[in-house]
Amino acid sequence: MVLCLLEKGESYGYALIQEIRRLSGERIEWTDGMLYPVLHRMEARGLIKARWAKSETGRKRKYYRLLEEGRTAMAGHHEQWSLVAGVLAALRKEAHV
Repeated sequence: MVLCLLEKGESYGYALIQEIRRLSGERIEWTDGMLYPVLHRMEARGLIKARWAKSETGRKRKYYRLLEEGRTAMAGHHEQWSLVAGVLAALRKEAHV
């Protein structure tokens, strides 16, 4: 999900948390403690790049952007999730037959 959000453009952690909450209809609520370790691992793997900058309010924020390696990883994740979703749908269909 993080890679997909960053595909839209650069963002910072709190904004990512809020966007996931919004897109999930308030059903997924990430905390800082959940998101930032993921962002740090993605950065260490070369999937995203971080930079410090001042926001519109003058506060310093760490902004993240998607790298080409992240786009490649995201495509692989999409394939995996499509496969899993297909298997789950087939299992559900079999259970209701």
